[in-house]
Amino acid sequence: MSLETLGNKKNPRVIIIGVFHGDEPQGKYLIEKYFEEIPDTALFLIPCLNKTGFVNNTRTNSNGVDLNRNFPTENWIKSEKNEYYGGEAPASEVETRELIDIITKYNPKAILSLHAPYKVVNYDGDAKELAEKISKIINYPVEENIGYPTPGSFGTWAGIERNIPTITLELDEEIDIKDLEEPVFDIFRMLERY
Repeated sequence: MSLETLGNKKNPRVIIIGVFHGDEPQGKYLIEKYFEEIPDTALFLIPCLNKTGFVNNTRTNSNGVDLNRNFPTENWIKSEKNEYYGGEAPASEVETRELIDIITKYNPKAILSLHAPYKVVNYDGDAKELAEKISKIINYPVEENIGYPTPGSFGTWAGIERNIPTITLELDEEIDIKDLEEPVFDIFRMLERY
């Protein structure tokens, strides 16, 4: 497995994922910083799912695929080759397959994915109550629908089709990342007990 993972790798109840999109680096910073402070965390942490996108500051991976459109969902479609391109086939990308393997192996009680910039707590599956708890901590509104189609999305695959409560936390990209530490770490601490 080429994904860097941190934290509880024995029996994690919650998985937290950063950098689905390489131009949304906030998750990597926050996850790594949290792990520095709490190395014995009960959480399973993936600081950077999309390494090449992160290095190149692009939404897509090295193959030009939006990983958040590459999951084998019932609504996956082959789309135009643009920044939302879902790949030649569902789960065509190594990052997607590795994340599927992790989710399948651990079957977590919940998943949190860190994105930017919409400042909302989006959820898929039976996650409304968890989304509302997160909303109270970070003061972002809860949105079940992000407002545009997302065929092949991770939220659909994990939250709706696998019945794992899945939260997409869209962080504010216009403020200093250090200003996100306190609320995001409070969310992580809450998830430690989930």
